[in-house]
Amino acid sequence: MEAGAAYGAGKAGGAFDLQTFIRQPHTILRMVSWLFSIVVFGSIVNEGYLNHQDESEEFCIFNRNQDACGYGITMGVLAFLSCLLYLALDVYFPQISSVKDRKKVVLSDIGVSGLWAFLWFVSFCFLADQWRVSKPEDNPMNEGTDAARAAIAFSFFSIFTWVGQSFLAFQRYLLGADSALFSQDYMDPSQEAGMPYAPYTNEDDTTASMGTYQQPPSVDAFDADTQGYQAQNY
Repeated sequence: MEAGAAYGAGKAGGAFDLQTFIRQPHTILRMVSWLFSIVVFGSIVNEGYLNHQDESEEFCIFNRNQDACGYGITMGVLAFLSCLLYLALDVYFPQISSVKDRKKVVLSDIGVSGLWAFLWFVSFCFLADQWRVSKPEDNPMNEGTDAARAAIAFSFFSIFTWVGQSFLAFQRYLLGADSALFSQDYMDPSQEAGMPYAPYTNEDDTTASMGTYQQPPSVDAFDADTQGYQAQNY
């Protein structure tokens, strides 16, 4: 781990390097997941609904199940926003000075990425099953079949990109923090060993007290004075 690093990022206050940021594995996976989400909801929105001449309302290409199309679109849009959110957090992450806050971000990344991997697995199973039971007579011209297959395929690919993000976030969590340069709780050095604060003294007061201090007379001087004293007889 880089000296002074905390949860995969250097000490707060460093300059932002765009090239280094783009080359990071978790940044690459987020951008790939972002593109996959666009493909999923874009394919369903553009070509996921069909209509017949004898029907006034459009129906979903996945076995006429409106829930399937709705789920795919919702998943794609929310994953799109989630990727943007965590990309913004990745940019801001090196500027976070608190180790506790960095730990919270990394733990949320692990949980959210794992949740999205599960939701994309559900999306893949749901769309693939509804596509399997779709009736050929509902789409005799095979309109939108490529878009439907793309939505299924990229739902499947998204499982692995989000699992990869969760794994990389877990690795960043294991890195922990360099306690020598990052302090979670600040403590006054004078309080570490139970040492009380030193009393405050004014420099002028100290100088004045030293100036008025006089050394007491010595014993020899006292004896000399007593020898010069003569008793008087009355």
